[in-house]
Amino acid sequence: MSEKELPAGWAWAELGDLLRDPLRNGHSAPATQGGDGVRTLSLTAVTQANFSIENTKITSADPSRVEDLWLEPGDILVQRSNTPDLVGTAAIYNGSRRWAIFPDLMIRVRVSALILPKFVALVLNSGRARSYFKEKAKGLSGSMPKIDQSTISSFVVPVPPLAEQARIVEVLENRLSRLGAAVGIVKNSRKRLVNLKKSILLDIVPDEVPQSWISATVEQAGTVELGRARHPDWHHGPEMRPYLRVANVFEDRIDTSDVMEMDFSGIFEKYRLHPGDVLLNEGQSPHLVGRPALYRGTPPDVAFTNSLLRFKANSNVMPEWALMVFRRHLHARRFMKEVRITTNIAHLSSKRLKAVEFPIPPMDEQKELVLRCDELLSGVDAMDREAVRTLKRADNLRRAILNRAFTGNLVPQDPTDEPASALLARIQAERAAQPKAKRTRSASTTPRKAKKSPAAAPTESAPAPSPTAAPTHAVQQEFDL
Repeated sequence: MSEKELPAGWAWAELGDLLRDPLRNGHSAPATQGGDGVRTLSLTAVTQANFSIENTKITSADPSRVEDLWLEPGDILVQRSNTPDLVGTAAIYNGSRRWAIFPDLMIRVRVSALILPKFVALVLNSGRARSYFKEKAKGLSGSMPKIDQSTISSFVVPVPPLAEQARIVEVLENRLSRLGAAVGIVKNSRKRLVNLKKSILLDIVPDEVPQSWISATVEQAGTVELGRARHPDWHHGPEMRPYLRVANVFEDRIDTSDVMEMDFSGIFEKYRLHPGDVLLNEGQSPHLVGRPALYRGTPPDVAFTNSLLRFKANSNVMPEWALMVFRRHLHARRFMKEVRITTNIAHLSSKRLKAVEFPIPPMDEQKELVLRCDELLSGVDAMDREAVRTLKRADNLRRAILNRAFTGNLVPQDPTDEPASALLARIQAERAAQPKAKRTRSASTTPRKAKKSPAAAPTESAPAPSPTAAPTHAVQQEFDL
């Protein structure tokens, strides 16, 4: 958007030129078990715009080091590190003064009293701002992308007259609150659909096995194998083959949009997938470990890595029935009882999976139950897809509303309003009149040496000291008076 596209009376300004105080990173400290400590926000407080006790923790932060981090109403918090879709997310703090501080993964924005903080916070959540922060975010491979203070300070804000800012905020809060309420209803509906899916699976595969069924374990129902480990030496080689990993295996779905390759010279057949193989996540977050999908031949000629487990059903077990049993265990959180956690990743070993119960009905009953379950779950999945489409439409509508607001198309302009250029001039004068902030140092644990007392002033009768020779290298120092 160029400056010519702004309505009359508006102006562009970098966010750094609208600040009352310099941008400030927060401070993170370990959580404490007792009641004493400093209340610190969590990242979810900004992501959900919910500043309540449930989104805070008590930490062991040194009060003397965080005195300038206490939040005030009107402070804007920006996430400086998160996933690509969430980095740069902003929210305006609406809690009490000095109720909490903010962590190191957030940056505090305090704008001039001559501009509305709510207006700036809404601008920072517009589609243009989200795209800007996502593009500017940097991070090493495998780490969370990050933005810094200069990125935030350089973001260009469309500034309308102050009176129009108030009108925009009033209309936006009304429309976005109604949209947010509708989104909340749809999200709650999706949660109910998850519970409905769980109840269907628990009904089809009950805890109490009927007498006509076989009470078996996974090991007795088929074979379990772990995929091939990945290694940098196999990134290139004479027999490059595609392989599936955790990122490809979702519940009852294999995502083929990002299939990687590795050298499988001489061992491809050992790890080659065949239609009917059930793949389960070996390493995942605890509630998703064991997430299963049935390989139906797409993509063809593909192997799997050791982040996945493969189950090959015996002749008396339908692969589709095995998938149902594993989906049932996933939703019942049965796999969570078997996991071991290392470096925040839950792992389901083949040994522990083999010991998990696996009921086996007669083959005719398996076919009937699989058909019945597919019919019921397909209806649930159809409703969930419609809910997802509704949420996407709501997100697009929200972006469109914000875009109209910040291009001057949401509320009418009033030619009698003081133009933004005059407002920016006053903010600039205000900033110029502020005393320059002195740099402060963190408190040191090492005691400083006491300064020597100055010598007594010489009396008139005292002889003048001999002149000191000028040093070869002069060093100029400045001291506060």
